[in-house]
Amino acid sequence: MGKEKIIKGSLSVLILQLLQNNRVMYGYEITKAVKEANKGKMQLSEADLYPTLHKLESEGRIETESLLINGRVRRYYKLTQQGNKASIDPLAIVKEAIRSL
Repeated sequence: MGKEKIIKGSLSVLILQLLQNNRVMYGYEITKAVKEANKGKMQLSEADLYPTLHKLESEGRIETESLLINGRVRRYYKLTQQGNKASIDPLAIVKEAIRSL
């Protein structure tokens, strides 16, 4: 097992937990929260974040809403009912990530 796959599985759990705690977040807020949570030890790039967000959306765990903020479109992410259940049982997502290896 490579670190990349473990990080991706862990990232899904982390994103779901962040959305559970914050209700709605946009991409930059998520990267900032991850950096703060691990005291800067892990940098989360857009190349890591957005594929994971798209995967969670395609799985029906999160949904998006686009809003125009200061002349720019900002995409907000929030949990669906299925994502809410997954954030309550984060081990289910880790098990799925391991099965997909």
